[in-house]
Amino acid sequence: MRHSENHRSHRIGWLRAAVLGANDGLVSTASLVIGVASAHASHQSILLTGVAGLVSGTMAMAAGEYVSVSSQADTESADLAREREELITQPKHELQELAGIYQSRGLTPDLAHQVAVQLTAHDAIGAHARDELGITEMMNAKPIQAALASAATFAIGAALPLLVAFFAPESSTTPYVAATSLVFLATLGALAANAGGAKVWVGMVRVTFWGILAMAATAGVGSLFGVIAA
Repeated sequence: MRHSENHRSHRIGWLRAAVLGANDGLVSTASLVIGVASAHASHQSILLTGVAGLVSGTMAMAAGEYVSVSSQADTESADLAREREELITQPKHELQELAGIYQSRGLTPDLAHQVAVQLTAHDAIGAHARDELGITEMMNAKPIQAALASAATFAIGAALPLLVAFFAPESSTTPYVAATSLVFLATLGALAANAGGAKVWVGMVRVTFWGILAMAATAGVGSLFGVIAA
């Protein structure tokens, strides 16, 4: 019978950006709505603030992810270019370096040398990228993928509390948005944990805890400004 393994490491690139985007969209928009509502703003002002947060946040997440992941990709490209040059100018040193890496992982000196020779002959830059630099095709930086995943999930996450605020009674906006947002956050944590192969309850608690802190903080600030304005 053929052995089947279901690994999830290939999801790291887009999963991290997607979870970050959805979490930020939910927390930031819910917090904005709750903060403004706690300051006794009009229903129209609350919705306008939420929409502005959704649009600006979506663009900011896309730009931020693209820039940060592009910086990572630039660093990886520079390291690979340096390795290619060293493989041409210092092949013996690079072979010894690779053998030393395998020896440090438990191989005997002779076997480590044989492995280094064979992998160098097969794909020298691939061996150094993977074993010396820690760069693999599965986990290397993909700026556009990260930007799109983060922006799309931010917009979805931000739309949820905004829709609740739209349909909720004006006098009960804060409790409605807070309660439903915590449910959304717990669901997000569970889905992210399941996609990544982690314990579901850990993901739920982790995401919900920080959401509660953010919403409580903005509610406090909104209430304070509401009192001052009154």
